[in-house]
Amino acid sequence: MKQAIIDLSFWELFPQGQISILTLKDIDNHVNEADDPYFQELLNDGANESEKFITDETFRENAVIAEWREALRKFKTKKGARSSIEALLKRISQGKHLSPINPLVDIYNSISLKYASPCGGENIDAIAGDLHLGLAQGGEGFRPLGDTEDSPALPGEMIYYDNDGAICRSLNWREAQRTMLTEDTTNAVLVIEAINADQAERASEAIQELKSLCEHYFKVTGTTTLLTADHASTTLVD
Repeated sequence: MKQAIIDLSFWELFPQGQISILTLKDIDNHVNEADDPYFQELLNDGANESEKFITDETFRENAVIAEWREALRKFKTKKGARSSIEALLKRISQGKHLSPINPLVDIYNSISLKYASPCGGENIDAIAGDLHLGLAQGGEGFRPLGDTEDSPALPGEMIYYDNDGAICRSLNWREAQRTMLTEDTTNAVLVIEAINADQAERASEAIQELKSLCEHYFKVTGTTTLLTADHASTTLVD
């Protein structure tokens, strides 16, 4: 059995937080270029929807950006660490566009933009033991996506981790190569983060639309769970 477990240390920092989980099994995530127009439209629609969250000309003053910057100040981070949703919204604010990568990533990026919520995903089969979210002891091994050298977690950094090290650093800032979603992924866990009540309301809608889009495209039945301080774990694989 593999579980997703949110450690007490997360709830101590974010008592109103919510981690929304979607698990998908037996999917085919290979790219079919014939579907590129569909995914490009999804990404474009998400980008258009995201513009309502970028209303202040001073980027850092927009509510979503300010909330996540404040959240990352609550624990140790590497200089320059930002939430994944800030990176996406920054691209949109600069007039840049997202292009298709692979079906899972395209779907969750479109949802992330539409609801201004950090989204991420992992290959369940590559997770060693349980998937945790909590404060790092420091030194947990981590090879970022696209890098060739290890970049260990800092003591007191909020990370996703398993028995073999860090999976994602500073909440959903940087992704590890080891568990990343690829075209060969067949069993996946997708995560949407919220750290206050308003964000949790958006995330609850987002996870349901994410489930619907994935079920429609992959022709499977997904399972969703909303993890809170009162219900802090769920089963990924029996």
